[in-house]
Amino acid sequence: MTAMLERYEALVATGELRSDPEQEAAAERLNRLQRELYKTASSKGLIGKLLGKKAEPPRGIYMWGGVGRGKSMLMDLFIQTLDIPEKRRVHFHAFMLEVHALLRDERKSESGDPIPPVAAAIARNVRCLAFDEMVVNNSADAMIMSRLFTHLIVNEGVTIVTTSNRAPSELYKDGLNREHFLPFIDLINSELDVFTLNGPTDYRLQRLGGMATWHMPLGEAATEQAREAFYRLTDYPPEDAEHVPSAEIDVGGGRMLHVPKSLKGVGVFSFKRLCGEARGASDYLAIARAYHTVLVMGIPKMGPDRRNEAARFVTLIDALYEDKVKLIAAADAAPEDLYQAGTGRFEFERTVSRLNEMQSAEYLALGHGES
Repeated sequence: MTAMLERYEALVATGELRSDPEQEAAAERLNRLQRELYKTASSKGLIGKLLGKKAEPPRGIYMWGGVGRGKSMLMDLFIQTLDIPEKRRVHFHAFMLEVHALLRDERKSESGDPIPPVAAAIARNVRCLAFDEMVVNNSADAMIMSRLFTHLIVNEGVTIVTTSNRAPSELYKDGLNREHFLPFIDLINSELDVFTLNGPTDYRLQRLGGMATWHMPLGEAATEQAREAFYRLTDYPPEDAEHVPSAEIDVGGGRMLHVPKSLKGVGVFSFKRLCGEARGASDYLAIARAYHTVLVMGIPKMGPDRRNEAARFVTLIDALYEDKVKLIAAADAAPEDLYQAGTGRFEFERTVSRLNEMQSAEYLALGHGES
C-alpha cells in the first residue's frame, strides 16, 4: 500500500468520505499506478542507458462521472502522495491553451510538423501528467488531440491521469468534424483504464450543506456567505485567505483576464470587473470553460443608466448557463428585481428565469459542460 490508499482509507474511517465501491476501486487502481511509477523510475535508468530507449510507461487512468462524486479529490490525493519529481497536475482548459501557444511558436520556425516537438517540450521532466475536468467543446482542440496524446503517451512515455464529467464515447459529442476526433477516444480506451464514479454521495453539494447560492442584499453578511461557499468547495483553510491562488486566463485576441481567486475549478470575480468593463461573449465563454463554479461579487441593482452593464450581465449568464457552470452570487436584490427598467428589460426576463433555475437542485446536480 502507498500513501495514496492510506490517506483514502483514513478519510473513510473518519467519516469525511462515505464507503463507495466505485470510488474505492478507483483509489486502489491509483494506488497501484503509484507503485508502477516507482518501479519504472527505479528500473529505467540503467536499462534505458544500455538500450537507448525509454521504459514502457504504466497505463493511465480516466475517471468520469457526475459532478461532486470525488473525482478531483482522488486526483488531488494521488498527486499529493505521488513521491516523484516528474509529475504535473493542471486543469485541462489551461493545458490546451498552453498547447496552442506552443504550437503557434513552433509553426513560426516552419520546420515541419509542430506536434512532435510540442509533445517533447511538454514531456520534458514529466512522467505523469494529471488533468482535471477534461472537456472538449471546440474544434481547435478536437482536431489535434489524437496526434498530440499519441505522441505524449506512445513516443514520450508519459502516463496520463484525468477526470471528466463525460464517458470517453461522449466527448465532443455532435462536434464539428467529430470523425477526426474519434481516434482520440480509441486512444483513451487502448491506453487508459476507464473508471466510472457515480456513487450516491454528491460531495460538492454536500460541502455546500444546503447553503443558498444567491446571497442578498449586498453587505458583510452576503460577502461572508459567498466566501464560506468558496472555502467549502475548495477545502482551502479560511485562516490562510491571503494566500489563495490567483490566475490569468486567456480570453482570446491576445488578452488575459486576472482572476483574483482561482482554485480547483472555482473562480471568484467582481461584477465590476466582469460587466463594468468592455467585455464580450468570448471573455465569458473562456470563463465558462475554465471554471465549474463562478462566484460573482457585488451585483448591483441596475437601471437605464447601467444598460450596458445589464447587457453584459445577460451575456455572462448565458455563457455560464450553457456550460452548466454553478453560480454563487452576492447581489443587492433578487434576480427579478435587478433590472426593472431600461433598454433590454424584456430580454432580461430570460436571464431572470435562468438565474432562478441555476439555484435549483436539478441544475446544481448537472455536470460542467453537460448539454
